[in-house]
Amino acid sequence: MRAVDTNVLVRLITRDDRKRVEAAESFVEKGAWISHLVLAETTWVLDSVCELTAAQIATAVEMLTNHEQLTIQDPDVVALALDSFRKRPTVCFSDNLIVEIVEIARKNGHLPVGTFDRDLARADGAQRLRAP
Repeated sequence: MRAVDTNVLVRLITRDDRKRVEAAESFVEKGAWISHLVLAETTWVLDSVCELTAAQIATAVEMLTNHEQLTIQDPDVVALALDSFRKRPTVCFSDNLIVEIVEIARKNGHLPVGTFDRDLARADGAQRLRAP
């Protein structure tokens, strides 16, 4: 299966350039895969560049997860992250996704997950690093 990059997803969501939207739709109509990294970057663009609200970003992620031609890496992990994001919209979607990935790390014996991020450090299995 083919995969998509952030800019393809942004076009599908924002529909801000008719020609690129058509090209993106044409590419994904045969099926395409979305990695966690591309999904996280997409939500960052939607927040930082497009200035969408948390609710709009949640709707966009849900749209991608329900899209007939798109397959998301570990959709169960993304669904948990989306649920957490809806409950705590002040924590960006990508951090919610990372929290769920901490659970994957836990299952595989790769803890703690080191971070400088205060919010992420609150997750069970994460460890906040401090510079000397």
